[in-house]
Amino acid sequence: IQELLRVMRTIDDRIVHELNTTIPTASFVGKVDPGQTCKELYESLMDAHTNRERIIKNCISQTSAVVKTLKEEREKAPEDAALLKQLRKEQTKLKLMQSELNVEEVVNDRSWKVYS
Repeated sequence: IQELLRVMRTIDDRIVHELNTTIPTASFVGKVDPGQTCKELYESLMDAHTNRERIIKNCISQTSAVVKTLKEEREKAPEDAALLKQLRKEQTKLKLMQSELNVEEVVNDRSWKVYS
């Protein structure tokens, strides 16, 4: 998932470049509608942010369900080392997903500040 998010954050990583190519120079003002291109960039940013947040929250939800199931199984078999190992692995993955949600908030804030 981290690789997918990295690829999906390309628009945010290149926001300065996108703005520089969106706003026409004096020689291109008549050929390009800056209002329309800014609107398209805005919509692209909104879509990217919405999609990434949805994906992260979906992963958190799925991983939380797995952790809950594993905890229930662990209560039934407290001596199962393999089960404990899998539970810890899923808990780590859940924490990672929750931290990605925080990273997403920072990335989004930064992009909107640059865009504004």
